[in-house]
Amino acid sequence: MVVGPQTRPEGAAEPSAFREAVASLAAARLRPEVLCEEMPAPTRIAPHAAALSADVTVDGVDVGTGRLVVLHDPAGNDAWDGTFRCVAYVRADTEPETESDEAQLFCAAAWSWLTDALEDAGASHVAISGTVTRVVTESFGAMTGEPPTAQVELRASWTPAVDDDAPVDLRAHVEAWGEVLCAAAGLPPVPEGVAVLPSRRGQRGL
Repeated sequence: MVVGPQTRPEGAAEPSAFREAVASLAAARLRPEVLCEEMPAPTRIAPHAAALSADVTVDGVDVGTGRLVVLHDPAGNDAWDGTFRCVAYVRADTEPETESDEAQLFCAAAWSWLTDALEDAGASHVAISGTVTRVVTESFGAMTGEPPTAQVELRASWTPAVDDDAPVDLRAHVEAWGEVLCAAAGLPPVPEGVAVLPSRRGQRGL
């Protein structure tokens, strides 16, 4: 996978830290169900940005989708508490819950997918924040009788802990995002001790 940076202002030189971060994205190892590719990054949020999109595909069916944007401001950002920021989005179909208490517990569990994935991947970070949204669709009228459907959406951002004396490596953060995608899509976790194969990145024209 070749990840191309999006920079601002036009013609500005890319900081070495940003080049290192972009290179590390391509080194991430994702599960084979995750098809990942480069996508255009926003150009107005930070001076430098790169972005990935991914779909989780099982038996030819997309069961989850997501985006990961890496922002970089060499001058730092007080709101980020750092010079880099990861912004993640995940969406997948899920089972509708009938009780409100169950729905609240589900949202808390969905948030733990992210925090646990970051911890398990060794992706050190600070200033994490985000939301979990469940959307339930009920049918009425002529469509009465059709089963309800539900989707979960997770939106989050966090600041990677970057060592000033070492190259910027965001590989673990990408891998954590990939695990959240799989968890949201209902895939069972990879058993401990089983190696994760590289994803089939590059199948979409990269």
